[in-house]
Amino acid sequence: MASDPQPTPRELGYCMPPEWVPHRATWLTWPRPGSSSFGGREERVEPALARLVRILAQDEEVRLCVWDAKAERSVRRRFEEAGGVPDNVHFHHFPAYEPWCRDHGPIFVAREATLRLAAVDWEYNAWGGKYPPYDLDNEIPRRIAEFRGCPRFEPRMVLEGGAIDVNGAGSLLATESCLLNPNRNPGMDRAAIEKKLRDFLGVDQILWLGRGIEGDDTDGHVDDLARFVSADTIVAAVETNRSDPNFEPLRENLERLKRMRSFSGKRFQIVELPMPAPVWEQGVRLPAAYLNFYIANEKVIVPVFGDRRDEEAVAALEALFKPRRVEALDCREIIWGLGAAHCLTQQEPL
Repeated sequence: MASDPQPTPRELGYCMPPEWVPHRATWLTWPRPGSSSFGGREERVEPALARLVRILAQDEEVRLCVWDAKAERSVRRRFEEAGGVPDNVHFHHFPAYEPWCRDHGPIFVAREATLRLAAVDWEYNAWGGKYPPYDLDNEIPRRIAEFRGCPRFEPRMVLEGGAIDVNGAGSLLATESCLLNPNRNPGMDRAAIEKKLRDFLGVDQILWLGRGIEGDDTDGHVDDLARFVSADTIVAAVETNRSDPNFEPLRENLERLKRMRSFSGKRFQIVELPMPAPVWEQGVRLPAAYLNFYIANEKVIVPVFGDRRDEEAVAALEALFKPRRVEALDCREIIWGLGAAHCLTQQEPL
């Protein structure tokens, strides 16, 4: 006789909190030597990563996954060059091939009852099998859940953390170009994917955008396009240059956002955020976007790119996130890896 299926997180009262709830910690994965993400540019990238960690450690615990003890010593030397390892930074020998903890890390869900925090361990296949191997990256959620001693749920569906955003009031943003791409879950249709998101993240509605931006090898992660900044407010990327390839997909996404309603039936407030001028490296367009910000406990870390629009983007986010401080992080080196502040971080709520 077949056993009864295990209850889903939703049935047990769990849901995914929005990023702005208080964090117990932020998890990151430090790039291993020879990481394909940065192509031997670690000497240029690591100072920016160390600054990101220092900014976070001012206000919350930082948990760093590193390849092994040798890698930890190397990272510690990097921090010593800038004044020492912050007291709030802790190391874990949890090896992963690439540093994008937003995508290979666990997605935490919470409830008010006992065993309040749990980890959802989605399958990870390096954005549709683009960058093998990825078996070690796929093990990170299990290792973190075991370290924390929290329950772990396995949806048996490929999903990256940067592909979704939630408002804590029942709504989840995603893109068709990513979640419905056959390189993720070829045997699942839209309805099946929506059901998994509802069951394992405790959301009520899936709000679908269309395509992503140029240079984004994730097939269109939403964290470069549109983000919740409160239960009823969404900030959206816009491109004003009609000749830019991003103009049309961002215009289409903005039109969709303006038509959307919350689970309670109300229209969202939409705040437009400019795109920086195109960032190129060795003839490659990189996915630079101010939307790839990270909401920490006391501040918001915003990627900047040495562009004239940097100040405009920072000022717009300062107005939205008061009383949090907005801290600009120069991501001109980090973006070579096709990600920025949000892609590198994964929050663990209290």
